[in-house]
Amino acid sequence: MTSVLTPGMGGPGRRRLIRLTIQSLRRPGAHTPPGVAPLLLGLALLIGFPGCAPREPRADIVIINGGEPETLDPAICTGQPDGRVAAGLWEGLTRTDPSSAEPQPAIAERWEISPDGRVYTFHLRTNAVWSTGEPITAEDVVYSWRRVVNPATAADYAGQLFFVRNGEEIASGKISDPSRLGVEALDPHRLRVELVEPTAFFLDLCAFRTLAVVPRKTIERYGDRWLLAKPLPTSGPYTLEAWRVNDKIRLRRNPRHWDAANIRNEVIDMIHLESAMTSLNLFERHQADIIWDKTLIPMELVDILRTRPYTHTFNYLATYFVRFNVTRPPFNDVRVRRALAMAVDKRRITTHIMHGGERVASAIVPPGTAGYEPPDGLPYDPAEARRLLAEAGYPGGKGFPPFEYLTNTARQHEQVAVELQEMWKRELGITMELHNTEWKVFLADQSRVNFDLSRSSWVGDYNDPNTFLDMFMSSNGNNRTGWKNPRYDELMKQGNALTDRARRAALLREAERILVEQDLPVLPLFFYVGITLYRPEEYDGIYPNMIDEHPMYCIGRKGAARP
Repeated sequence: MTSVLTPGMGGPGRRRLIRLTIQSLRRPGAHTPPGVAPLLLGLALLIGFPGCAPREPRADIVIINGGEPETLDPAICTGQPDGRVAAGLWEGLTRTDPSSAEPQPAIAERWEISPDGRVYTFHLRTNAVWSTGEPITAEDVVYSWRRVVNPATAADYAGQLFFVRNGEEIASGKISDPSRLGVEALDPHRLRVELVEPTAFFLDLCAFRTLAVVPRKTIERYGDRWLLAKPLPTSGPYTLEAWRVNDKIRLRRNPRHWDAANIRNEVIDMIHLESAMTSLNLFERHQADIIWDKTLIPMELVDILRTRPYTHTFNYLATYFVRFNVTRPPFNDVRVRRALAMAVDKRRITTHIMHGGERVASAIVPPGTAGYEPPDGLPYDPAEARRLLAEAGYPGGKGFPPFEYLTNTARQHEQVAVELQEMWKRELGITMELHNTEWKVFLADQSRVNFDLSRSSWVGDYNDPNTFLDMFMSSNGNNRTGWKNPRYDELMKQGNALTDRARRAALLREAERILVEQDLPVLPLFFYVGITLYRPEEYDGIYPNMIDEHPMYCIGRKGAARP
């Protein structure tokens, strides 16, 4: 549908025009009529958004961060909005280099590795202190890691410590004493870590937020409300100045951080927004400086936005896929899962919805991850899909119960869901209902495996296929499908125990073949292309990298004096 803006059309009229135009564009597969995209972009910038006016001095950097974080506890946060904020507050033994994404020294200034690759000895900086001034010690690291694997913490990412001796056994309850975790404080500034097997990416794991150092005294004093403590001791480059629900989180430079001299900004605001059009409006009005999340960029405007100098695209390690709840009929039947997978025209999704140059995915691990090549996966074959569904007892979709697809309310996800809904109705004769929820509810339902099918995505935590494959091991809290396969678990363990890259890759590829060709608890759709909006003439310190990690302490306004 196209519309004409008549003279004298006021604010409500403009809002109605945009609403009607967007409705026409939300139909999956609909092409933007000539001239409508520029009109839509221009109109969006004319509309005022009450409540966005600043009520205090502007932050040095304003970032649109996506949905409201569920938590800032690094041990239990799972979403990207949570993780981006947590990365500013909490730091581990290593941190991610902003340009190469390789691990570099952080709270640990150096380390030694034993000849067999199983023992790491870390030396902590003597000038590493909490934001409240107390020293950060090796005992703080020991406490933080034990807390992650303690079943009472319920950390979905506890698997990051399964490479440490007894980590998996403690998390599963086979060992009840967390002190048996293979980490020991030799003295206040030396830490000894014993691994189960040599782990080539262990230093990458040490940079991930789950292994960050958290304040024991504060947690033990305040319990579940420890993040509300004032002052809140932080180990990272920022302190938490304010968290305003449905508004923003304000971070302030930590002057006691060991690298405080190189933190390039004093105050950062992380805005909670899930509306792509509102996010773009704030950015265009210079009320926001950076948009990280691609879901916060209107997909129907990507083609025109790509011509702007502030739009930056890059390949990175991220996959968009669907989770099946394999414990619920009829999805406990692998023939049903294979039928649904083979009835999806993924290329249509990438070309008619995403507009960013995404690659069709038939596997979970993106090609080229640390030199690894994934298996072929299943082809698009609607005829075979119909045969499999009939074999499972549902010829032409007859008798197949209606089912729900869980997604959060971002428009991109809704558009993908509608496309899947139409494909499965057209090719298989089955009915899918959409269950859209706000971000926090979505995360909670997915964690509890409270869904039939769920939209999912995964951004690699480090450049290794394990970051995508280990989450589907039986004991991993990020599995979220109900699927367990002992052979898959064994192949993963065998592969990760090898230092020979070719032999390791072969075992991991065999495991992934079980995942995406044989059992199919997941349906890969496409590999992401990253899109970030920022003005390079105003800010620097942002580097495209394979894991889309952009440490905030590196970002600064060009020509501005350091705090």
